[in-house]
Amino acid sequence: MLPTRRDVIAGLCSTLFEWLPGCNRAKPEPVTITYMDPEWSHDRSQRRFFSEGALRQFEKETGIKVKHLPTAETSEGQLKLTQKLLAGKDMPDVLGIDVIWSVVLDDALLDLRPFFSSELSAADPDLVKSYAVNNRPVAIPYRPYVGVLLYRTDLLAKYGYHTPPQTWSELERMALRIQEGERAAGEKDFWGFVWPGAADECLTCLALEWQASEGGGRIIEADRTISVNNENAIRAWQRAARWIGCISPPSVIEYEEWDAFNHFENSGKAAFRRAWTSDYFLIEPAKSIIDGKMGTTSVPSGSLAVGTLGGIGIGISKMSKHQREAIALVKFLLHKESELEAASTGAELPTGTALYRLPAVLKAYSRSIPAGQPAGESIVSRPSMVVGKNYDAVSHAYAQAVHSVLTRKKSACVAAAEVEAELEQITGFAKGPPEQTEAPISALK
Repeated sequence: MLPTRRDVIAGLCSTLFEWLPGCNRAKPEPVTITYMDPEWSHDRSQRRFFSEGALRQFEKETGIKVKHLPTAETSEGQLKLTQKLLAGKDMPDVLGIDVIWSVVLDDALLDLRPFFSSELSAADPDLVKSYAVNNRPVAIPYRPYVGVLLYRTDLLAKYGYHTPPQTWSELERMALRIQEGERAAGEKDFWGFVWPGAADECLTCLALEWQASEGGGRIIEADRTISVNNENAIRAWQRAARWIGCISPPSVIEYEEWDAFNHFENSGKAAFRRAWTSDYFLIEPAKSIIDGKMGTTSVPSGSLAVGTLGGIGIGISKMSKHQREAIALVKFLLHKESELEAASTGAELPTGTALYRLPAVLKAYSRSIPAGQPAGESIVSRPSMVVGKNYDAVSHAYAQAVHSVLTRKKSACVAAAEVEAELEQITGFAKGPPEQTEAPISALK
């Protein structure tokens, strides 16, 4: 059973004020702590408003003031700004940590185990490991994300499709047919499939899904072998390159996440979009002009069904001058998330929402999904823990190589051979074959 709000606030107050020598002490000035939340800074959906409302409630119940710090839109920009602030005098007290940042930010973050033992015990142990460095949790799992495929339910019905695509081949056929039909009906700038193809971290996530779903490896395997130069990975990259100008707009090679969002949700000019989602966004879907006409399903499969793991953990600066207050805020936010998740258990789907073959990591509405649906995707992780502080260089090299194939500057065979050599230089690891996996790949093992 979840503790009541009164229990939580009583515990927070006890933690914060147990050191006071007596009740006659003068009331201190309100403490202000800073919170860098990547979603709040650039998210244009309800999460921004939910986050702001939760913070105002925390201020009212504890007397602790919270100030949001702005951050960049892209993952690379967020990391650079976070590193700069943590190295200076005005570091954030509490900060959202991307699942791939733990090793990079390790030295600047507080070990959370002494303060969050019960919360860590209750969390998925494999998600906890994603934020632990040498068994030292530097962030606590807050909001896991996973790659998904969004689709237009009205257009699938219009063209006689009863379920969304489950394989890449099905996606290609359905996207092309819907695209041709909509253009014939007057929507000349309609496209079948949009996705963020700019040469940055998001492309690393997408291309990892492409090659892993075909048995092409995870870029760098758990045994520290480099697995990018193989026929399965090459074939997956070649397939994605064929989408451009066919079912995906030529400009997709410059799309960031919000460009794909605007093309699909805000203009309604696409049938499918590769996106990220979490349990929260299933409960509170973003508002758009296609409300009630959108479904969510797993990323299409090749020989395997996989989606890249993303998400946010919450960390506390080791040098924060207000660690007690920061701990109180993190406990409050975790409790609010627990309330939200509990409320969704067994709840009915929002009107117009369609869910099919959801990724296994998503739990919201899991009891409401009709029985008999095929199993959803498992999870594949980027090799951030394997390569440690070299991850940024590894990801950059990989994304650039894939992008050179998408832009047709290099053949997939040449790009794979060149990035393999570059990754050998960056990491000192040897090249090798992908891990042999009969069942769907899971990073949560």
